[in-house]
Amino acid sequence: MPVITRTHIGRASKFTGFTLVEVLVALVVLSIGLLGIAALYVETLRANRSALVRTQAITLASDLADRIRSNRDPADAYITRTEGGRADLDLDQWEADIVDRLPSGSSGTLRFRPGTGTTPAQYMIIVSWPEVGQDNASTFELRLEI
Repeated sequence: MPVITRTHIGRASKFTGFTLVEVLVALVVLSIGLLGIAALYVETLRANRSALVRTQAITLASDLADRIRSNRDPADAYITRTEGGRADLDLDQWEADIVDRLPSGSSGTLRFRPGTGTTPAQYMIIVSWPEVGQDNASTFELRLEI
């Protein structure tokens, strides 16, 4: 609401207040500020979604690592899958969880490097998923020595 003041200078009265140009400039400045806030909000939503997907990928990789730790015999059981074996069931469940919890186009890979006399056997659990706005898929890799 415009503020109008009345002053008396001598015998003439003068009214002062906001001009239309001042009001329009204030609206433009306010609009630019609101657009900046909206852009920040959209970027925050994108970052939160990315963080959620990354957390899910880390949880899935850790879940498979826990399954491997609890079923070590033989060391390469999760690579030499036997039909109906515990490792086979664990991998089927892990792959189903990847499809359920991560965006479409996500994948899980498991690699095994046998141990030597000086190094332990090692599994590499790799989870990849497409990231919105990026050309390359994001990847999380967990190395598990057993």
